Amino acid sequence: MKNKELRVAIFTGNYNHIADGVSLTLNRLVAYLMKHDIPVMIFGPTTDKPAIDHKGEFVPVPSLPLPGRPEYRVTVGFPEEVQQRLREFSPTLVHIATPDLLGFRAMRFAQANDIQIVASYHTHFTSYLSYYNMDMLEMLGWKYLNWFYEQCKHIYVPTASMADELHAHGITHGLRIWSRGVDSDQFCPEKRDMEWRRSHGIDDNNILVSFVSRLVWEKDLQTVVDSMKRVFEKDRNVKALIVGDGPARKEMEHMLKGAIFTGFLRGDDLAGAYASSDVFFYPSDTETFGNVTLEAMASGLPSVVADATGSRSLVESGVNGLVVPPKKTKEFASAILKLARDDELRCKMAETARQKSLAYSWDNIMSDLVQNYMEALAEPRPELKI
Repeated sequence: MKNKELRVAIFTGNYNHIADGVSLTLNRLVAYLMKHDIPVMIFGPTTDKPAIDHKGEFVPVPSLPLPGRPEYRVTVGFPEEVQQRLREFSPTLVHIATPDLLGFRAMRFAQANDIQIVASYHTHFTSYLSYYNMDMLEMLGWKYLNWFYEQCKHIYVPTASMADELHAHGITHGLRIWSRGVDSDQFCPEKRDMEWRRSHGIDDNNILVSFVSRLVWEKDLQTVVDSMKRVFEKDRNVKALIVGDGPARKEMEHMLKGAIFTGFLRGDDLAGAYASSDVFFYPSDTETFGNVTLEAMASGLPSVVADATGSRSLVESGVNGLVVPPKKTKEFASAILKLARDDELRCKMAETARQKSLAYSWDNIMSDLVQNYMEALAEPRPELKI
């Protein structure tokens, strides 16, 4: 089957209104498809002032701000004019990136028109429910996800550990790895800038620990705060760099006095912040992959991460970083101090991290996904589930 027969419609809960891992990955996918002359159209919510200059032909759908978290958008419909755009595009493959209302409607459209369906698993929504002590909703969430993904030919997950997690919850068929990549030319140790450090009040002999994320509490910011406070108490030579923005920023600044908050960075500014650090710290246990950890590795940083799905697929404890049980602030602080005080160990892990990151080529990863697309097209659709 030739590539010209592949026409991809992507449905997502976020494509341009928040610059997170999901939107950045999907934009990179669309750019790859366009580069290889594969027709693609994207459907999702947006805002008047999106955070990303998106790639490709993007069709907005009606949405509302999520109550209490207005930076997120919730789709509320799939109007006829949007469906007409979809019919005119005439996709041969529907790729659902978010199992929300829009994803459900896209699924039903594909089933009614005999179009193959694939999905990708980007956000570990059920772990967020657990984080907010909504255990009953977590159980119902898994039941819905089981039903939803049964109707997809493939489910693309970023790591083998994430596949294991889904398998343990009953999602067993069609799981395939769609990893994430990194631009190792942009994110590299050569971007280290001592003048940049000095301009932020960081002495040349200070050990700079960076945390890069959207500043929302489900990224386990409390563990960041509590762990770094322990570190500061033990060693005043260690400094903290918080890169990112979000609704929790103001409160986090108040809680973590002395830390350097840069706000949201991108491109060379972000690459420079990574490379100008000495240790990367990421205790979140809700990640499906950990794009920021891979960027830190490419920048030549050893990482201290939670022993959780995603992070443990990238960081081998004692080799290119240290892995700590989630929420264990004392252990996180000890791991950070171990790397901060041992220059030889830190440098050895930094070199290993950089070398390991080079295996994650975006072109290879996207090429593998397109091959999966082609295989899905050649197979019968799953049986319709009511």
